[in-house]
Amino acid sequence: MELWQNKIMQNWFLISGAILSFLGVIFHGFVGGKIYKTNINKSDLESLGKTLSMFSWQFHTIFLFITSCTLIYIAYNPEFAIAAYPIIYMNVLGAAYFFILGTGNREVLKMPGAILMGSIALLAWLGI
Repeated sequence: MELWQNKIMQNWFLISGAILSFLGVIFHGFVGGKIYKTNINKSDLESLGKTLSMFSWQFHTIFLFITSCTLIYIAYNPEFAIAAYPIIYMNVLGAAYFFILGTGNREVLKMPGAILMGSIALLAWLGI
């Protein structure tokens, strides 16, 4: 009975991380992407700079989607738990990067990136 309960908790952590990541996809990719696109188009950047900036923004959205899919897959196929380690490391590094950037620019700390990525990393780690 205890082994079964442990497996349920592990799945709960992994699925929670996947849901959180997918909410990030929706907010970052669609809501934030629309705001970002409006702001970047108003800027004085050259066309190539605007395109690369938008690509960079959406690349993070893709990362969140891959994270979500990977965590769901691991929840239902725990023998592939090793696949969570790159997800955990990338999210820890991303959260740390937000904090590092925030030391030089406090505006960065107002963005939820560090909390989102740190939470996903924690839930994935607890799930494996």
